[in-house]
Amino acid sequence: MNDITSTNMLVVGAGPFGLSAAALAREQGVDTVTVGRPMGFWRERMPDGMLLRSGPGWHLDATGEHTLRAYLHDRHLTPGGSEPIPLGVFLDYADWFRAAKAIEVREELVTGIARRDGGFEARLSGGGRVRSDVVLAAPGVGYFASLPDWASGVPSGRVAHSSDLVSFDALAGRRVLIVGGRQSAYEWAALIGEHGAERVDIVHRHPAPRFAAVSWDFFDDYVESTLRVEGWWRRLTATERTAVVARCRQAGRATLEPWLPARLDSSAVHVWPRCEVVGVAGDAGAEGRLDIALSNGETLEADRIVFATGYAPDLSRVPYLAGLRDRIATRNGFPVLDESFGTTVPGLHLTGFAATQDFGPFFGFVKAAPAASTLLLRALRSRWE
Repeated sequence: MNDITSTNMLVVGAGPFGLSAAALAREQGVDTVTVGRPMGFWRERMPDGMLLRSGPGWHLDATGEHTLRAYLHDRHLTPGGSEPIPLGVFLDYADWFRAAKAIEVREELVTGIARRDGGFEARLSGGGRVRSDVVLAAPGVGYFASLPDWASGVPSGRVAHSSDLVSFDALAGRRVLIVGGRQSAYEWAALIGEHGAERVDIVHRHPAPRFAAVSWDFFDDYVESTLRVEGWWRRLTATERTAVVARCRQAGRATLEPWLPARLDSSAVHVWPRCEVVGVAGDAGAEGRLDIALSNGETLEADRIVFATGYAPDLSRVPYLAGLRDRIATRNGFPVLDESFGTTVPGLHLTGFAATQDFGPFFGFVKAAPAASTLLLRALRSRWE
């Protein structure tokens, strides 16, 4: 299959940011091709039983019509009765949104992108090619899973990042060490315990987190300010940016969901705050327990180590950008972006997690997807008019 498709805009990635942009582009008459697995990271690398931290006010539609609340109304569900929102509900909403917006997604992978005749040519895993004037890439956080340096010394097959471990049946009767102390660490501990693990140890360097309901309404002001004032995040002083980051961190990292403690109230789950792993020893094979030395002098046994250690930017880990990488300026691992998410390669835009350095940490959340779409299409209309 060597078909060539020409379009105004190619959207690489069919997660929240990609679908949101594709929908707005279509509504504004921009010929668009979207390539990727619809909500692929969410479907393949988030576990059944996961509950979202966001409420019904977070959605994908920049026009404000096909929102999550509209979906709940269509499905005869009440917003209050759907909180916390199960992963499956949001995935169903994304399918409903895609159908309502008539977004066609080519369920292939982009294997490479090259410059061609002032635009771009993307190669697809099925053998086809897409030529476009503009590329919007929305690489999901799955590309950027972060592991501590010592993880490389753990025997192969005995370690996984939380985003790579979403099926827990094989952990029944096992001992599991979870490194990390944020929402994913504690939620994975609850799920692993509920799947019959013999013991789950959670180890993290910071104090024990607070469990409480969090209002994310403060995100509204940040997102609306970004839409209203060009370069709003960049115009803030260093002190102001630090305050925003601290507020986001307090809500998103230092405070965990209040429904978690009841699910952790088990003799199987043990928490080790203000502590870290200082050594791992044991059988390099698939069986036999590992001895885990902690900084407090304790030693734990584990069959499996799970790293709930978050994500770190590194564009070199996005394979389809390899042909353009030497032309994409970066800073601290993030691409350097202009106010339309444009990189230093004219016509190439990056959004989602990759945009958080230049737009603020809240642009890594679904809440910002409609705003990112609005800013992008606003710039492209000016370019094409």
